[in-house]
Amino acid sequence: MKQRLEAYFGLEALGTSVRVEVLAGITTFLTMAYIIVVNPLILGDAGVPIEGAMFATVMVAAISSIFMGLYAKLPIALAPGMGLNAYFAYTLVLAQGLSWQTALAAVFVSGLVFIALSLPGWNVREKIVRAVPSGVRMGVAAGIGLFLALIGMVNAGVITASPATVVAFGGFSASFVLFFLGLVLAATFLIRKVRGALILSILGVSILALVFQWLGWVEGAVFVPDRVVAAPSLDTFFQLDLLGVFSVSIIAPIFALLFTDMFDSISTFVGVTKVAGLVDEEGHPKNAGKALLVDGTSTAISGLFGSSPGTAYIESAAGVEEGGRSGLTAVVAGLLFLPFMFFSPLLGFIPAVATAPVLVLVGLFMMSVLKDVDWSDYEVVVPAFVAMIAIPFTYSITEGIVFGFLAHVIILVLNGKAREISPTLWVIFALSIVMLLL
Repeated sequence: MKQRLEAYFGLEALGTSVRVEVLAGITTFLTMAYIIVVNPLILGDAGVPIEGAMFATVMVAAISSIFMGLYAKLPIALAPGMGLNAYFAYTLVLAQGLSWQTALAAVFVSGLVFIALSLPGWNVREKIVRAVPSGVRMGVAAGIGLFLALIGMVNAGVITASPATVVAFGGFSASFVLFFLGLVLAATFLIRKVRGALILSILGVSILALVFQWLGWVEGAVFVPDRVVAAPSLDTFFQLDLLGVFSVSIIAPIFALLFTDMFDSISTFVGVTKVAGLVDEEGHPKNAGKALLVDGTSTAISGLFGSSPGTAYIESAAGVEEGGRSGLTAVVAGLLFLPFMFFSPLLGFIPAVATAPVLVLVGLFMMSVLKDVDWSDYEVVVPAFVAMIAIPFTYSITEGIVFGFLAHVIILVLNGKAREISPTLWVIFALSIVMLLL
């Protein structure tokens, strides 16, 4: 078996071994395991059955990561994406009023579009990515980071609505103490490079919340399950409402899912393969076409299983740092997700205040793209800033994407650079106007 694995994944040529790849896969899994808990709870805010969402999260992560490893042979794991789940729950369902079943259908259709754009020979998806200005791409990523941080603080009661100031501090409380302790605990783990830092902080705050509840400082925060193991729930499996996608109002969600997932996956592929040295002579990621096809497939099956879109995880870089260089790393990470489909009763033990600090820190991770922005180049900075602030302030990822594109194209036109705008970007500009009107 060891020799077959070495031959299939080309481990010797990559300067790695089965042992190194397995350890790298374990590391990648630990850094992204928090999604098993966080994703179902976010989707649950939109009315999605939480136990079914957990099964969907586990299956999407497992199938997608294993597929990436076996087909694209890259050490990149996939799972339902942070930011994408927030868009699904808080924008599509809660803000725009779609049922979660229709939102799942939008995810499925966007996945089919991803697959079509990623088919060999077309290169349509790569053309779109190249047409998207870097400023808008980084602004959207940072804006989603701020959006996640805002959601986390709202869920923890740190920020509340205010008729006088729009938002306000929720006040000093036991919930605030738990949130703040969770934040510094997770930060300490990250500083010390503890594997599984985020999932450990979730467990730590959950236990503290249980103690606070026992002392009478908080009420109803933690529900101790009567069992630990249960059969996987199929409450979300194949529950998508395909008839609901035959509506004009669904165009904007599919468009936003397309671009948000596209930015996320391309950025991850470029970053992780660069660190791993898995690039060609021109610096492009190896097997990029296959990787994009896997990413599109991940989104499509997400709609079928009952989750927000799956995407490549930047946390895969942790496995690369441990020496992972082949698809075996992704396969191991994917396999490690599977046992957790049987632990859905434990979700009742995880209060919102325990996952809130993780949302804030994931927001921090997403804000890191701003380090590459040239703040003296206003042609880049202004669209990036517009996209970044529009997302949390309008509570909509769609609006941020639209505003960013509109600002970029109009600035170029007013500065006499209309000829620099590619046909693809003109099409995106036109679609942005349609989305705004809709």
